[in-house]
Amino acid sequence: MPDGILGWILIGLVAGALGKLIMPGKDPGGIIVTILIGIAGALLAGFIAPAIGINLTGTFTSYIAATIGAVVLLALYRLVIARRAS
Repeated sequence: MPDGILGWILIGLVAGALGKLIMPGKDPGGIIVTILIGIAGALLAGFIAPAIGINLTGTFTSYIAATIGAVVLLALYRLVIARRAS
């Protein structure tokens, strides 16, 4: 498990890229926004997972949790942007 917020931010950089691979398509804001969403997803996963009883003991599980967080936030971001555009 990463140590502190800085560790989750670094994992979030990778999770943002993985989230983009999992959910390809054009996102408003481009790759920078996608990476920022990945960082936010990683931080969210880092705080929520232990709160609901999920133990993130290894680096691999941390990346999985961060990637799931990034994909969820990216999907929410796309929904919000799509509703604003219509």
